[in-house]
Amino acid sequence: MKKFVFIFLFSVLSTINYQLPTYLQADEVALTVYNQNLGLVREVREMELKGGVTSLELRDVAAYLDPTSLHFKSLTASESVTILEQNFEYDLVSREKLLEKYIDREVEIRNVKEEKGAVIKGILLSKSGGLVVKSGDRLYLNPEGMVILPELPKDFITKPTLKWLLRNDKPGKHDIEISYLTSGIDWKADYVFAVNKENTKADLNVWVTLDNKSGKTYEEAKLKLVAGDVHRAEPERKMMRQRTMVLEDTVGAPGFQEKDFFEYHMYTLGRKTTVKDNEMKQVEFAGGAGIPVSKVFVYEGQKNAKKVLVKIEFENKKENSLGIPLPKGRVRVYQPDDDGSLIFIGEDEIDHTPKDEKLSLAVGNAFDITGERKQTQSQSGNDWRQESYEITLKNHKKEEAEVKVRESFWNWNNWKVLNASPLFRKIDSRTIEFVAKIPPSGETKVSYTVKYWW
Repeated sequence: MKKFVFIFLFSVLSTINYQLPTYLQADEVALTVYNQNLGLVREVREMELKGGVTSLELRDVAAYLDPTSLHFKSLTASESVTILEQNFEYDLVSREKLLEKYIDREVEIRNVKEEKGAVIKGILLSKSGGLVVKSGDRLYLNPEGMVILPELPKDFITKPTLKWLLRNDKPGKHDIEISYLTSGIDWKADYVFAVNKENTKADLNVWVTLDNKSGKTYEEAKLKLVAGDVHRAEPERKMMRQRTMVLEDTVGAPGFQEKDFFEYHMYTLGRKTTVKDNEMKQVEFAGGAGIPVSKVFVYEGQKNAKKVLVKIEFENKKENSLGIPLPKGRVRVYQPDDDGSLIFIGEDEIDHTPKDEKLSLAVGNAFDITGERKQTQSQSGNDWRQESYEITLKNHKKEEAEVKVRESFWNWNNWKVLNASPLFRKIDSRTIEFVAKIPPSGETKVSYTVKYWW
């Protein structure tokens, strides 16, 4: 049987020393991941460089690297190596692309279902909606069989490839540093918050979830995570790939060390780890036990007519077993049942939170506490307006409930509250808050009048 061989065709210039592509594992890998679909890859590789003008290829790179961010340096003799050109080739082999290259060229189609293996040789005219092949005076529309191509077109590669054209004045082994930015890799913090039955204490476990869809595996990498909003000049490319979940065993392993870095926070894993392509990895980040918490009911009748929001609040302080910068992420809140099993009671998102700040987690709406807000009076003049409101809170629980009632005056610059019952406090320039105590199986009313002028 005739064998067909795929051949890479390169135009060779006699003045250039071409070197084989590099596949060897990097001697040193450092991976810095930002929580904005962005990663910084730094590798150190030992490479044999020929003298004079030479070419160099590297195929073990991220598929979504930004070639404009690429940095190449000889750590052995930086003054002896000059970069003349650098290229990133990513036109990878696929069936559709191969067929497109063979339009108006001869192909073979072998029908493997027939015993004699009937073969059609002809010119490929089209691949849209099926193949169209011209053999002699006949046209074959979507012929059945295996398409055989004589060779791989020279413009195709099997993996994303970096290519350099160098001038090297010191032939021999060099330690080469390569770094670049890539999209397709991201991280986030996932919080597990277990509140006791009395709603007074909670235990917190924080996991870092690392999602790698960059098209490359990072073997034994030094891992750093950056929390903060880094400004990017261009929008990121969106990609979807299949992924798997790996739960990293961290028993006895050094965790993350935190430090300030520029105006962000950096977390460095105290050991090396492998981050595989198409993998979601979780690494334990931090934790705290016996954190003082409080359950708070909040009614905002202007936003949600009858629902009373339930919040869990706590302070990120050292004396509360915390006191560390917390990266943004999702907090899932649980509470034990009578048999000790944890029940999911709600979740909320938090932003990057410095130490010593208060956190308020919205976990759901109260089932047995309701609110109703209505306007009872309205009058106005040429340059003023006055409105009165009454808020009725009902408690169907067997114990007293305390509800924070918040009212906002966003549409007015000048306002004053009159005849308020109970007393209120001013939260900010346009928001006030009442604290209403509702007896068991009872109700409480909050009323006030506000005057606006202009």
